[in-house]
Amino acid sequence: MALYLRSHKLLIMRGIAALLLGCSLVAAHAQDRFAEARQRMVQEIEHTQRSVSSETGQAKVDSRVLAAMGKVPRHRFVRQALEDEAYDNRPLSIGHGQTISQPYIVAIMTDLLRVKPTDRVFELGTGSGYQAAVLAELAKEVYSIEIIEPLAKEAGKRLAELGYRNVKVKLADGYYGWPEHAPFDAIIVTAAASHIPPPLVSQLKPGGRMVIPVGTSFMTQHLMLVEKQADGSVTTRQILPVAFVPLTGKH
Repeated sequence: MALYLRSHKLLIMRGIAALLLGCSLVAAHAQDRFAEARQRMVQEIEHTQRSVSSETGQAKVDSRVLAAMGKVPRHRFVRQALEDEAYDNRPLSIGHGQTISQPYIVAIMTDLLRVKPTDRVFELGTGSGYQAAVLAELAKEVYSIEIIEPLAKEAGKRLAELGYRNVKVKLADGYYGWPEHAPFDAIIVTAAASHIPPPLVSQLKPGGRMVIPVGTSFMTQHLMLVEKQADGSVTTRQILPVAFVPLTGKH
């Protein structure tokens, strides 16, 4: 009888262990059901970069950037109805007349910044928070400003929920930068400006880089790389023709 009881208890324990393992596998699958889609997205980014390397002057996207793109759960930064399209290589609406940028554009803009682990980065245009999350994987600190209140609130909450403690989001007009935390090693602008904002140039460190789309909705826009030299002089270079929503604000 004692042997039977021990065997019965063992069977119960095994059943509980199997049930717990099954629950864990279901949870893991639910959490990572987009893993393959993220990997396909990264592969498409690599393929796209090879096809436009003559324009960008870069044969490939830095492996650190690709690793960040492969880690950040992009589906958490789009509306739930669009989750299954989150890893398609195209922009998606996030409401309020704004979009989450095409993954390749996020990758090339991030790559052009050459962000280091010790860097402080400023972002004009938080949007859904996706670009800030990618930058947070690479930089020490990310300061992001959004002018549309619902987007700023949602992005701040989303980034906190995902554990991005090195990102600060503020509701303001990003054209004027964030002087309290300047100078910045890198600056990224995620909406098309008619010109390069002087306040951002002044807040860029010597040796720093800014990536910004310049143009209007009615003209050709170009992704521009702005570099500040050690002596404070500034150089610019056109990278690619792009299409962004326009920068908004009183300026």
